[in-house]
Amino acid sequence: MTAATPLQVPGFPAQFARTHRFSLGVPGEFTVSPDGRRVLFVRTGSGTDPVGRLWLYEDGTERLLADPSALGAAEGEVPEAERVRRERARVTSGGVTGYAVDRHARVAVFALGGAVWAVCTGGGAPWRVPTAGPAVDPRPSPDGSLVAYVTEGALRVVRTADGAEDRALAVPEGPEVTYGLSDHVSAESIGRTRGHWWSPHGDALLVARTDHARVGRWYLTDPADPAKPPRAVRYPAAGTSNAEVSLHVVRLDGRRTPVRMPEAADADGHPPGAWTDTRFEYVTAAGWDATGPFAEVQTRDQRTVQWLAVDPATGGTHPLAVRRDPAWVALAPGVPLRTAGGAPVLTGVRDDVRGLRVGDVPSPPGLHVRAVLGAVGERVWFTAGEDPAETHVWAYDPEGGFARVSHEPGGHTAAVGGDTMVLDSRTPGGHTVTVLHGGEPAGRIAVRAATPLVTPRPAHLSLGARRLRAHLHLPSWHRPGSGRLPVLLSPYGGHGVQLAVRAGGWHGAVAQWFAEQGFAVLITDGRGTPGRGRAWETAVHGDRLTAPLEDQVDALHAAAGRCPDLDLGRVGIRGWSYGGYLAIGAVLHRPDVFHAAVAGAAPTDRRLYDTHWEERFLGHPDVLPEQYDRSSHVPHAHLLTRPLLLVHGLADDNVVAAHTLRLSAALLAAGRPHSVLPLPGATHQVTREDMASGLLTAEVEFLRGSLGG
Repeated sequence: MTAATPLQVPGFPAQFARTHRFSLGVPGEFTVSPDGRRVLFVRTGSGTDPVGRLWLYEDGTERLLADPSALGAAEGEVPEAERVRRERARVTSGGVTGYAVDRHARVAVFALGGAVWAVCTGGGAPWRVPTAGPAVDPRPSPDGSLVAYVTEGALRVVRTADGAEDRALAVPEGPEVTYGLSDHVSAESIGRTRGHWWSPHGDALLVARTDHARVGRWYLTDPADPAKPPRAVRYPAAGTSNAEVSLHVVRLDGRRTPVRMPEAADADGHPPGAWTDTRFEYVTAAGWDATGPFAEVQTRDQRTVQWLAVDPATGGTHPLAVRRDPAWVALAPGVPLRTAGGAPVLTGVRDDVRGLRVGDVPSPPGLHVRAVLGAVGERVWFTAGEDPAETHVWAYDPEGGFARVSHEPGGHTAAVGGDTMVLDSRTPGGHTVTVLHGGEPAGRIAVRAATPLVTPRPAHLSLGARRLRAHLHLPSWHRPGSGRLPVLLSPYGGHGVQLAVRAGGWHGAVAQWFAEQGFAVLITDGRGTPGRGRAWETAVHGDRLTAPLEDQVDALHAAAGRCPDLDLGRVGIRGWSYGGYLAIGAVLHRPDVFHAAVAGAAPTDRRLYDTHWEERFLGHPDVLPEQYDRSSHVPHAHLLTRPLLLVHGLADDNVVAAHTLRLSAALLAAGRPHSVLPLPGATHQVTREDMASGLLTAEVEFLRGSLGG
């Protein structure tokens, strides 16, 4: 076969949508009991079943702990705070989507449609715990006797066994105040999704109080349903006020002690002429371990981070560690952390490498640390890689030092407890979850995800002078020299995400499906993406577009030098979120290279994105407006000369639809033809099956019509 037939693998878009990007049936949220005997996890029933269930793995077998359908607990209407939590966490399933356990993982609690349920992992049916209102983020006390939960912004506790003695520990003083929840910036851009933490003795909690009064109010409407009132959201756009977040030690007897945070950081080390703001506005992490409560705070300009020990009796704090960076201090998941003996675990930069330090012991040179997974005794587990295309599980032990635990090429992470490790591995051969006892395989937890109708066939490349990591997908039916192929770039290319990795995933399946339509699909991770050192990541400081776009162009030309069948006279680019932003920038600024673009949910006006994310790269828009102008697309709309399809969910509360509408208006005013595809009711994640399926087909038809073929 030497030529494409229309819409190769026509069933793939529907499968892609029905399986929620092949995420259904995938186990996750692993918890290993401290004795290593029990593993809890969440998984839907199959690769097409969207209802999450709570499972237990013990003695080599899986056991279902909680099934919403068996409980007669149809989820119904999800509380608004829970809906927001799921959107921030990118959860697309329903049913049991999260849970929490006591110290020994003998009692698990979870929420279903605002109702709190509990189950003993040793056996027995789940039972409902009565609450004072629709509950969000229920968490049991260390001994499992109580459950803390949030309802209508108040933090309450209730007895687990029977719902008795339900009482409020912290009640909001006004409609804009919440206790025990995370704010938008913390959940979306910082990664702190929690807002309350039990003390080890179960007699108090460390609680976040959030006052949203200063945050601007935005309104999201559904034009497809004019009778539906707009939804008001508090959104802290770049340069505007953040929510006021404070911490409090709240005891079960009702006494409360506010935590006294530092007011400002030392301004030493800031680059000359740069925007600086040394106020500690962000609570980036918090917790309560055997040594005591702690918090991590970050300045508004993100150049200083302090790890603070908290005195629960007085609320006083003192710094345990201070980190600074002239660009921004990178926040790694899982830190700060203390081992059982109190040794501090922190990440930091040494010789351009984001490494790890346990006490005074640094990680090996050249090892880029991604996340800290936890500690068992004095042993610390983390993920890291020497090759940016791979992520492995590592362990540090004071006696044995640093050692790599996973070995097969791919992307690996883990959960640990006692001498048990759950190794979650995505490799070119597939997705497996292996349970190891004492370092030896003892069983597997089933991955029930659907198998894509297309099999990715990427060529792993290192391109150009900067050795850009890339994947090239060619049609399975194409033979070298049999014909020229239009090229489709399909990057993300932005901060915090890599696609050109040796790990299976839905991105590769989608790329191969586009290839089967007759395209050569190129995916490249350029500057700004993680895993290649501080200088590589911070190359976008002050300019979010120039370096990433240059890398896409260089990768394209280098790939064409290796594969002469790539037709550089027909080059398209597609992407979502930052990938959509990059696609628009490609046709605006490099029409000599790119001939058509599809951009979904693209942040076209950098002033409309949130404070923590945007100011990290571009500073304050009132102080450095030129950096926002340079990195935004709306001021450059008049440059468009190529076909452009803009796609946006009208219910998106992360990258709001105003981004696309403002760019479209500017294009219209400049007389630049373009196409807009609005998605009524869709958020930043397009989950409706008909919409997600139809979108892939619409993209192919637009690109075919624009590029020819």
